[in-house]
Amino acid sequence: MKILNLYAGIGGNRKLWGNEHEITAVELDPQIANIYQDFFPNDKVIVGDAHEYLLEHFKEFDFIWSSPPCQSHSSFRQNICVRYRGTKPEYPDMKLYQEIIFLQNNFDGKWIVENVKPYYKPLITPTRELQRHLFWGNLEISDMDFHKDNIRTAQIPDLQRLHGFDLSGYKLSNKRQILRNCVLPELGLHIFEQVN
Repeated sequence: MKILNLYAGIGGNRKLWGNEHEITAVELDPQIANIYQDFFPNDKVIVGDAHEYLLEHFKEFDFIWSSPPCQSHSSFRQNICVRYRGTKPEYPDMKLYQEIIFLQNNFDGKWIVENVKPYYKPLITPTRELQRHLFWGNLEISDMDFHKDNIRTAQIPDLQRLHGFDLSGYKLSNKRQILRNCVLPELGLHIFEQVN
């Protein structure tokens, strides 16, 4: 199966997918893309704009997973940071909904778009809510209970254990945020198992 993993980060969603598929990962940050490549040396890693890559290459794949940036949709950012910590409000990044609509109407393969539960009512009804995520897609996603990850208070060692990634050999100023952005590997596997 040919898989496109957009906004790949360090590969939390992909961690348990195995190596028998042809996976292309797209990540904008070169440093994070290099870490992904270290963890998944058999994957093809593209450093670039995932939104544009999807538009130009979607027909080349059998399954697409997209995890557009979630910060502008986050209830934590809006309800805590903006209201109580003085963070400047910002427009929600509409690439999330652009990609859902685009895939619904143009892609013949299986697809999932993942994001956090937003601070507003989602503009498009999600297919499934699991853990702290919403999923849109054309898969029948079964329900499953996942352990609470305490993502807001967990520190780097906790997050490394939770996701199974050791970032101690990398010089990064934002390790905690990178790990917090990861989809729980077991959740990524649960979704992936329903592609076939």
